[in-house]
Amino acid sequence: MSAVAITSPGDAREMQAKPLAGLVFACRFRPDGSSEQLNVEEPPTPDGGWLWLHFNLADMRACQYLATTPELPAPARALLVAADEHQQLLGGEACLYGVLADLVCGLSGATEEIGFLHFALTEKIFISSRRHQLNAIEATRKALRLGAKVQTPAALLELIAGQMIESLDHFADGLADQLDHAEERILADELNVDRKVVGSVRRTTVRVHRQLVTLRALIQRFEHEIEESENPALNLRTKKLLQRLDWLDTEIVELRDRSRLLQEEIMLKSSEQTNRSLHVLAIVTTVFLPASLVAGIFGMNVGGLPLTQNIDGFLWAMVLTIAASLVVFWLLKRSGTVGR
Repeated sequence: MSAVAITSPGDAREMQAKPLAGLVFACRFRPDGSSEQLNVEEPPTPDGGWLWLHFNLADMRACQYLATTPELPAPARALLVAADEHQQLLGGEACLYGVLADLVCGLSGATEEIGFLHFALTEKIFISSRRHQLNAIEATRKALRLGAKVQTPAALLELIAGQMIESLDHFADGLADQLDHAEERILADELNVDRKVVGSVRRTTVRVHRQLVTLRALIQRFEHEIEESENPALNLRTKKLLQRLDWLDTEIVELRDRSRLLQEEIMLKSSEQTNRSLHVLAIVTTVFLPASLVAGIFGMNVGGLPLTQNIDGFLWAMVLTIAASLVVFWLLKRSGTVGR
C-alpha cells in the first residue's frame, strides 16, 4: 500500500481546538509511556506526546468528525465509520487501520454478543470507535489506570488485542464451567439437564472460533504483505499475538467439540428415557389387552352371552379379566420382557 501524507503535529493541535462530539474518552501518552485520562469536555492536545481518542459511533456527530478528520488517510476514515463489520487489518508506511472483533461488555461483564472495534493509528494519534461497549477497551482503560505504560500507538493496539484474547480466555473458562456442570448432571443420569445451556455454549464457541480463525489469517497476511515500518511507532509485533491466538483457538475448539459431544449424550439419554417409557407403555398395554377383550365380549348386546342369568356373573367376569391379565404378565415375566 502506498504511503499517505499525514498532517503535522501543529495541524493536529489546530484540529483539536474544540471538544469533540461523540468522544467517549481521551488519553494522552507521554514519551515515557505513562498516560493520563483527559476531560472529554475540553479540547484534547498531545502536549509533546500522542493521543488515544475513543468515539461512540451511535453519535452521528462522531461519525461526521471521523469522516472528515485530515489526520488520517481516506481509507482509514471510511473504515472508522463503516457499517460493514468484518475483521480487517490494513496498513501503509504512515498509518495502520482495521476492524477487530471483541465481546460486548454488559453490566455483569463480557456477554455472548460479538462487537467490533474500528481503529486507525498514526505516529501521533490512535483513534478507535465502536457501536457497543467492548470488553477489551474497558480492560485496557483499567490497565492504564493501574499504571501500564504504552510507548507507541502500535503498542497500544497490541495491548488492546492482548486484552481481547485475555477476555476471551476468561470467557472460555466460564463456558468450560458450564459444560462441567452439565456433564456432571448427565453422568448422574439427571433428566432435567438444560439443553439450552449446552446449545448456547456450542453456538458461542462456533462464533468465537470463526472470528479467531479470521483474525489469525489477517495477522499472518499482514506479516507477509506489509513491510516492517522504519517508524517504531507503527511497528506491530505479531508473533506473540499469533501464539496466543493459536493457544486460545485450540481451547475454543475443544470446548466446541465437548459441547457437541454433550449434546449427543443428552439426545442419547433422552432417547433412552423415551424408549423406557414406550417399553413400560407396551407392557401395560399387553397386560391389559386380554382384560379389554373379556370386557368387550361381555359388553356385547347380543343373546346367548354366558353368565347373564347367573347371580354371580359379574364376579366370574372379573375373575376371568384378572386371570387373563395375570397369565399374560406371567408369560412376559418368563420371557424376560418385564424387568429388562
